[in-house]
Amino acid sequence: MTSPSAPSEPLEPGIPMPPVASARFAIGDVVRHRLFDFRGVIFDVDPVFANSDEWYEAIPEDARPRKDQPFYHLLAENAESSYIAYVSQQNLVVDDSDEPVDHPAISGLFERFAGGRYKLKPHHRH
Repeated sequence: MTSPSAPSEPLEPGIPMPPVASARFAIGDVVRHRLFDFRGVIFDVDPVFANSDEWYEAIPEDARPRKDQPFYHLLAENAESSYIAYVSQQNLVVDDSDEPVDHPAISGLFERFAGGRYKLKPHHRH
């Protein structure tokens, strides 16, 4: 296995694959955005940016995260609403409130909340 900073085997001769950072968070973890006032539970992870260029370029340039890091899909909430968020690893921190997330889709994916995280329902595991 290669280290995260070393290039992987090339896809084609002479073209190395870019390094991929290790995911710091897992499905079921409750996290908080580092800059904005929202939190959520992770329900999917992309090893690198996998959204549209339009979405990426809508982020102000001085706040745009690098694409070569994990991005997380969250069932998110703030004081006004619940929604789906797509957030870079650099902008997430562990939510240590030990409070459940209030999102209507949680019961469809997760079976219980304990120890600050959610357990994925068996039929959603790979």
